[in-house]
Amino acid sequence: MPDASALLSAFDTQVRSAEWTFPEPDAVVHRDGPVFRVTWPQRRGFVAGPPDLGVSGSDLDDLIARQRDFFTERGQSVEWKTWGHDTPADLPGRLEAAGFESEGRETVLVGLAEEMARPVELDGIVVREARGVADVHRLALTATTVFGRGHDWLIDRLLEKADDPNVVAVLAEANNLIVSSSRIEVVAGTEFAGLWGGGTLPEWRGKGIYRALVAYRARLAVERGVKYLQVDATEDSRPILERLGFVPVTTTTGYVWNPR
Repeated sequence: MPDASALLSAFDTQVRSAEWTFPEPDAVVHRDGPVFRVTWPQRRGFVAGPPDLGVSGSDLDDLIARQRDFFTERGQSVEWKTWGHDTPADLPGRLEAAGFESEGRETVLVGLAEEMARPVELDGIVVREARGVADVHRLALTATTVFGRGHDWLIDRLLEKADDPNVVAVLAEANNLIVSSSRIEVVAGTEFAGLWGGGTLPEWRGKGIYRALVAYRARLAVERGVKYLQVDATEDSRPILERLGFVPVTTTTGYVWNPR
């Protein structure tokens, strides 16, 4: 099994900075001291920085307030992404004191794509890539049902990336019903791809669908020369991923500011 510290080092070095080093065409990046603000025309903003911000106390509070005020003036929400091994350790508490709200902690797991690509046999369930607008809408409807919140943003995301070979939606279908949805996004300029979604309708769980979606996306990653797969996992999916060989390397929590 790969060494957790080596995987975390690769993740910190490559993935953390990709959001502002290789921004998407419609993104605008601003630097404020140790952190980077990324804005898009239609998506909520994003703030993050290196594992050690190098500021603390009142200077950190001022840094947080500037990001909050920037997005308040835009009338736009923003997520400040944090990781469990970062310093200063009191960043989450200071974000909450400034009015940011936690979206819940997840575990970051990393695995070798080649090791995750073993096929999974399913009975009466087809795993395939989404094809066209109708599939995207049906996939998003399944995600809405599974996660209990609207996924119109996912429709916009997938249609926007319809011609991008490095963003692929993968679904599981049974009797013309999409029972699980997921996607893979190769991180530009790195050896990583992120696995996102993977939500399965309750009555279809326990049939190996999640494992099959991981394997399918791992094969797509290998075809694209990707070495590592990264997942921000809930407690439902974390044990499955660990059994597949993924290694937990840290935790992550997004803190969101919504201007009132």
